[in-house]
Amino acid sequence: MIFTRIYLGASILSLLLVSMMALFNPQAVMDMVRVELDNTDALSSIRGVYGGVGITICMSILYLMVKNPEKGLAFLSIFWGSYAFSRLITMISDGPLGDFGSKWLLIESIMALAGLGLWLAFNSYKGKQKLLLRSTF
Repeated sequence: MIFTRIYLGASILSLLLVSMMALFNPQAVMDMVRVELDNTDALSSIRGVYGGVGITICMSILYLMVKNPEKGLAFLSIFWGSYAFSRLITMISDGPLGDFGSKWLLIESIMALAGLGLWLAFNSYKGKQKLLLRSTF
């Protein structure tokens, strides 16, 4: 259970850092991928998607961490896996990723697999607890 909370907390922290950066300095987020935001619509879009939506995701993960960590693991496995899958689509459609994309493909893949592994362990442990309770009564 402690590893579940560490994983959920680390995910919240990483997403929250990007979200806060996007709210206060959207250009800094896009500088990581060498894209210039040259109009207010572009700035507001990055603030909205990476900032506002990111904070909403963080609050959802925090809620799940407290109320239902198992669902938090499932959500984050899909979340990180979707990011990695999107990068794979880019590689197939548009060619090799740069350093930033390659590094994040690795990180997102590891996070997706770690979440899946923790989810499987969580369910295995929960199943053993149910068996123990049934055999006790």
